[in-house]
Amino acid sequence: MKITIASFLLFIFLSVSFRAQANGKLLGTPGVSQVEGGAGGGLVPWAQLAGYATEDEWAVSGFCTKANVDDFSLNVCGAQANFFDRFEFSYAEQNFKINPLNTELSQSIIGAKVRLYGDLIYSQWPQLAFGLQHKKLDTPSIAKAMGATETAGYDYYLSASKLHLGAAFGYNLLWNTTLRRTSANEMGLLGFGSVDHCRSLQLELSSAVLLNQHLAVGVEYRQKPDNLGLQESNWRDVFVAWFPNKHISVTAAYIDLGTIAALPKQTGWYLSMTGYF
Repeated sequence: MKITIASFLLFIFLSVSFRAQANGKLLGTPGVSQVEGGAGGGLVPWAQLAGYATEDEWAVSGFCTKANVDDFSLNVCGAQANFFDRFEFSYAEQNFKINPLNTELSQSIIGAKVRLYGDLIYSQWPQLAFGLQHKKLDTPSIAKAMGATETAGYDYYLSASKLHLGAAFGYNLLWNTTLRRTSANEMGLLGFGSVDHCRSLQLELSSAVLLNQHLAVGVEYRQKPDNLGLQESNWRDVFVAWFPNKHISVTAAYIDLGTIAALPKQTGWYLSMTGYF
């Protein structure tokens, strides 16, 4: 998958030109687009569903993301659909470039999420959602050579999110906790599992402060398994998300991905744009 300047400009045009099907939620409350396709932060899926649909509405959205660290780069584009603020379906294509080897890995991800309980703002307890992601590695040779036993797999996760109005010195405070059961190596880009390891439970955390209705700053942390013995690191970021209106959002972040494929100190930047229709 190649992201050209023309296609990116077309994406921006569609994002601001189409009339949204749903506008019921408060600005920014769906979060942004996660690199595996669903709604949430950049690294972590949240309990919120994509778009601004309420219980009698539907919404669709599309996104593109680019991340660069010292020896690798990741391009992702995808789409999401929210039906009646109950079900979310998503699709994403990832293209991962390994600069030292001058090679690329690609993966497709189909996701689904269901809201189990609550509302981000109005219920007493956090909003809860259950999701799954089916990942298929389209370039399996490197994963197999490194010891991965599978080139496709499922991730399952349970997320809890809550927005506390005025809780951080008068600013709105959002937090999310996600528990993920996975066998993915580097998110699936290096396959799934190994001879000695299969599924494990990983913790993912996010927190953000909404400085006003258009701007949020926050942090994320994502645990990851080390099935292949390559010192696979946990991920973290510090992000800024901008919501100029209910048609578009832009997220920029500093990312620290630690060691990837035995190459340490992989830090860099991340930029993502989502259009809501």
